Amino acid sequence: MLRRALDSEYLVLWLVLASFVALLPFTPDLASRQNLVNLLLTLLPLLILACGQTLVLITAGIDLSACSIMAVASVVGGLAMNGDTGWLAGSPWAAPAGVLLMLAVGVVFGAFNGLAVAVLRMPPFMVTLTTMMAGSGLAIWLTRSETIYNLPPAFNALGGHLALAAMIAVALAGGAHLLLNRTLLGRWLYAIGHNARMAHISGVPVTGVTLAAYVLSGLLAAAAAVLYTGQAETASPLLGQRLLLDVIAATVIGGTSLFGGRGKVLWTLAGVAFIKLLDNSLNLLNCSFFTITMVKGAVVLAAALLDATRRRLLEAEA
Repeated sequence: MLRRALDSEYLVLWLVLASFVALLPFTPDLASRQNLVNLLLTLLPLLILACGQTLVLITAGIDLSACSIMAVASVVGGLAMNGDTGWLAGSPWAAPAGVLLMLAVGVVFGAFNGLAVAVLRMPPFMVTLTTMMAGSGLAIWLTRSETIYNLPPAFNALGGHLALAAMIAVALAGGAHLLLNRTLLGRWLYAIGHNARMAHISGVPVTGVTLAAYVLSGLLAAAAAVLYTGQAETASPLLGQRLLLDVIAATVIGGTSLFGGRGKVLWTLAGVAFIKLLDNSLNLLNCSFFTITMVKGAVVLAAALLDATRRRLLEAEA
């Protein structure tokens, strides 16, 4: 019964519903229309970011640089689009060109991570930690620590308009879901996570598939930056600075294994909903930033413990 409960695909979904009901008497504004809209607006880009992390974790890797990729993408897009000193200031193509530039930044960073991990066989933790540090420094250097304002209204609508943001997030998350469940690449990702050596012996192109996972993670991080930047209506070198804990927590809480070979986009969606509900309710309770961070840290630890317990139960059953 314990194994069945821990392995249930609906465990986190039930936790989300139970938490919502339990917190409602203490935070009546939790169910208000405005709060739910704000909750969804912040949930959607985090979902995109967590989908990229899911793809990498399934291969038994990790991408610590996703939030720094967001910052660099936001800055590059802002430098190109802003109506004051932007390279494309006043152009009707400013918004689409800016989005393409942001996505290109994600692909470049993702390709760097993927090449270092897949080709040079460097540890994913060290590679992406280094990229995180370099990306954060680059974003600050490009802007001299200044925020970029006056972005095109068409671009701001992508993140600030709930319907548009939802369409983008659903399309990207749905694409990731189909990739994992309906494509050969998805099966290869799981195979590498279970046992990369055996996958190679079986004919799986381990190097190319691992590279693809990191490129997709970078691309999805840049797409999340589009929504976050549009919501804030400013491009910031500090964008996503505090999101890394949320991304890892949401992905692991959803059920994606830190050991690789296990994970689903639908699980990640439940994990994102749980972490955003926790964050929102703690803010409504007027908890300090330090308290919120400590609670999230405890949640991440609990999720890691749950993941290890699941792994031991599955190994014992095998």
